[in-house]
Amino acid sequence: MSSLLTESDLVNEAEVVWLENPEHLDYVRQALDKTRRRNTKPPYARDGRMVGYALLDDEASPDPDSGLYRRRVFFLLPHDRDSLPDGLYREGAPGEAVDPRTIAPKKPGAKTPRSQSGSVAVASAQ
Repeated sequence: MSSLLTESDLVNEAEVVWLENPEHLDYVRQALDKTRRRNTKPPYARDGRMVGYALLDDEASPDPDSGLYRRRVFFLLPHDRDSLPDGLYREGAPGEAVDPRTIAPKKPGAKTPRSQSGSVAVASAQ
């Protein structure tokens, strides 16, 4: 799933838990993962690191076929801007990247000049 999440994908979010301070990140990647539980830290099986995740409210129902909950997870890969500032995403950002300052429960994150161009580019444009 990409950053093209809608509020209808997130209706049962109760809280966003950050494992890292999002103020220091230009962007985070977001995806909907299927997990067994709705209110614990989900497992993480990607490269890179999980930087946050959503907890679901008591009204959340698991998928009737799989028994799994769909939850938002925020992560960064080893080649993202925070780890390689002069790398592939020195300018621009991956499609699923959003500004972590725009993330709230039940609200999809948004792309901003900072997430798309980087804090250095935004600072120099002011």
